Amino acid sequence: MARLPFPDPRELVRERVAGAVRGLFNDPDKGEQPVPPSDEAFFARDTPIRMVHADVVSMMVGGMAALLLQMLHPHALRGVLDFSNFRDDMHGRLRRTARFIAVTTYGHRDDAEAAIARVNRIHAKVSGTLPDGTPYSANDPRTLAWVHVTEAVMFLEAWLTHVRPDMPLAEQDEYYRQFALIARKLGADPVPETKAEADAIFRDLRKDLRPSAEAREVADLILKGRSGGAIGAVQPMFANAAIGLLPPFARTMLALEHPGLAMVPSKLATRGLGGTLRWAFRQNSHRRA
Repeated sequence: MARLPFPDPRELVRERVAGAVRGLFNDPDKGEQPVPPSDEAFFARDTPIRMVHADVVSMMVGGMAALLLQMLHPHALRGVLDFSNFRDDMHGRLRRTARFIAVTTYGHRDDAEAAIARVNRIHAKVSGTLPDGTPYSANDPRTLAWVHVTEAVMFLEAWLTHVRPDMPLAEQDEYYRQFALIARKLGADPVPETKAEADAIFRDLRKDLRPSAEAREVADLILKGRSGGAIGAVQPMFANAAIGLLPPFARTMLALEHPGLAMVPSKLATRGLGGTLRWAFRQNSHRRA
C-alpha cells in the first residue's frame, strides 16, 4: 500500500494563520468572504497602494492613528457621535472600514464603484449641527479631505516605519496619486497626489482641528477598547505604535503621552507579527510590477 504524503507543517501553519486573520475582517453572519484580488481593479498588481494596503499590521497601526487624528476635526467627530454605533461595535465599524479599503484597492472596479456609491449614499444622510450651532455635513469636501489625508499619511507612515523604511520617494508619490482616485470619487477636496502635497494639505487642514473631551473619550475607546483573541493580546502594542506615529500637536490635543521606552517592545512586536503575517500570506514588501 502506498504511503500517503504527510502535509507540510509549515503550510498548515500558514493556512491557520491566514485563515484566522481573514476571519477577523469578514463577518460570517453576513456571508462575507475575503475580497478576491482582480486584474480588473482600479490599481494594477504590485503597485504601491496594493503593497501598502496588503500589510495587515501596519494598516491596523496606521488606521488607529488616522482615527485619532480624525476625531480632532469637530465635524468628523460629530458625525461619528451622532450617526455611528462606534461605542457599541468598534470592531464592526473597523471591519467595515477595512473591507471598504480592500474592495476599492483589490476588488473588481464594478464592485469598487458600488462600494463607493454606498458610502456616498450614507454620507448624504449624515448632517446636523455642532453644539455651537455650526452646521456640518459628511459630504463637506474639506472634511472629507481631512479624513482622506489622515488615512493616506498614517497608512504610508506606518508602512515606512514598520515595513519598508527604504521605499523610494517616487513610489511614495505614486501611492498618493493612486489613493487620490478613491478620495475624489468620495468628494474630497483638496486631494494630494504627492508626499509634498500631502504634507502641505495636512498643515493647512490642521487649522480646522479642535481639542475636546469627546475627542479624548473616543480616543480612549480606540486605544483601550478590548478585542478578543490574539488581537486583544497585541492591541496595547498597536496602540503604542499608533500614538508614536502621531505628530506632537495631536498628542497634546488628545492628552496622550509619547510611549517613550514602551515603543521598543511595541516596535519589536509590530514588526515581528507583521513579518509573520507577510510570510503567511506570501507577501513581498519590495515587489514591484
